[in-house]
Amino acid sequence: MAIRERLSGNEAVAHAIKQINPDVMPAFPITPSTEIPQFVSTFISNGEIDTEFIPVESEHSAMSAAIGAEAAGCRTLTATSSCGMALMWEELYVAASNRLPLALALVNRALSGPININCDHSDSMGARDTGWLQIYAENNQEAYDNFVQAYRISEHKDVRLPIMICQDGFITSHAVENITLIEDDLVKKFVGEYTPEQYLLNPEMPMAVGPYATSPYYMETKMAQNTAMKNAKQVILDVAKEFEEMTGRHYGFFEEYRLDDADYAIVMIGSAAGTTKEAIDELRNEGKKVGLLKIRVFRPFPGEEIAKALAHTKAVAILDRSEGFRAGGGPLSAEVKEHLYDIQATTKAVSYIYGLGGRDYTVESAKGVFAQLEDMIENGAEISQYQYIGLRQ
Repeated sequence: MAIRERLSGNEAVAHAIKQINPDVMPAFPITPSTEIPQFVSTFISNGEIDTEFIPVESEHSAMSAAIGAEAAGCRTLTATSSCGMALMWEELYVAASNRLPLALALVNRALSGPININCDHSDSMGARDTGWLQIYAENNQEAYDNFVQAYRISEHKDVRLPIMICQDGFITSHAVENITLIEDDLVKKFVGEYTPEQYLLNPEMPMAVGPYATSPYYMETKMAQNTAMKNAKQVILDVAKEFEEMTGRHYGFFEEYRLDDADYAIVMIGSAAGTTKEAIDELRNEGKKVGLLKIRVFRPFPGEEIAKALAHTKAVAILDRSEGFRAGGGPLSAEVKEHLYDIQATTKAVSYIYGLGGRDYTVESAKGVFAQLEDMIENGAEISQYQYIGLRQ
């Protein structure tokens, strides 16, 4: 029986953690993810779960402890944001290269400097090449659903990679929405018990974790990680199918909103997709053929699938909530354009930066982007191929 609740995004993720009841959670507080370990520690104090909570002195230590616990055979997670993730940086590579399927509840926040506590995607996008799986949410429901699916994906025998479940700081993490929860017993059955084949505390199979890899072996470990990342694509779809059978809620690599017959499309990640949907509905009422491709899975990157979904459009705007400092747009733009090129699509792609440090992105912002695309195609107007939305002059 479905359970309706009014929860913030942080509460929703913490509720999923309570239902899963992982073995270990090391954590250090940082805005706006602090509430997640607070809620979990309260569940522990109240006797609702028996997770071992480890208070540490920094985010670097939080990830170090998570790596040690996961290597020992425990289902483990932590939570962080922004500069907390930056302090974990070297350990993110260690977790991925050691093939440890731990989970990170990441609440996206701008990286310093200058200091800013509001949402953008510079933290997770900065970590996009560390070897972690990355799944993003538009709203609180998706944040909850994504975390319920996380361990099933990361712990799969063909994957065994750490996973980030990302949501937008404050916009979803602290805003309250009505969401549908799954019954506790169904979550426990869906996620299952963690039964690693190899772990440090297994006396029958002594092993080393993180040994020195000389030149004749290092590249093979990277290829193995790459293969696991590719394998994760099918696993993500398989888990999503099971999840849909249990809940009726459908997930894939991305969501196509009124995209089938769209001449112009926006590609983006996260909560601002909801704002774009509102703009699309209004423009559709005016007879404009516009649509949205909202990316859910950024790692592994479903490049071929995205390109094919956009190939019929005349022009697409790729909106990044992080700067790539590459003179041509952000990281999402680079990867989408690469795959449009690979399939020789005739779609014209334009790069935009929006929402840095929590800058407002409105329905009118989205309408302005669609208007530029139409003007470029229909009237031959020359527009900047790399621009900021809502920049103060």
